[in-house]
Amino acid sequence: MGYKFLDHTGDIGMIVWADDLKTLYAQAATALFDIITDIDRVEQTEERQITVDGAGNEELLVAWLNELLYLHEVERLLFHDFTITTLGEKSLRGTVRGEAFRDDYHIIKTTIKAATYHQLQVRNENGRWWAKVILDL
Repeated sequence: MGYKFLDHTGDIGMIVWADDLKTLYAQAATALFDIITDIDRVEQTEERQITVDGAGNEELLVAWLNELLYLHEVERLLFHDFTITTLGEKSLRGTVRGEAFRDDYHIIKTTIKAATYHQLQVRNENGRWWAKVILDL
């Protein structure tokens, strides 16, 4: 499992890979917060249960990432640990752990507005899952 970032005009992209679909979604969330902040500095003092719906793997991925961005923006939370507890064809439920942003401790490297559908892909090739997501800055 892993991820890498892609340059994209005015935005940033990420390619994520994992051996199973649940891990792929968790890895995408890790990559998202690695773009936002120094995730090694994020402690796991708060926990949230997140449930999102979508019509397929791609929509679920965008809904998952955008719900995490919503919690980051509205509640000023940073996350570091992601566990997908339930994954179906049209719904995803996960547990995320992190902490509230602290001005004197955390840095925001990049502000992300949203995960987009532009060039979005979620695929299984040769037994390995991978996804490509473009993030609107």
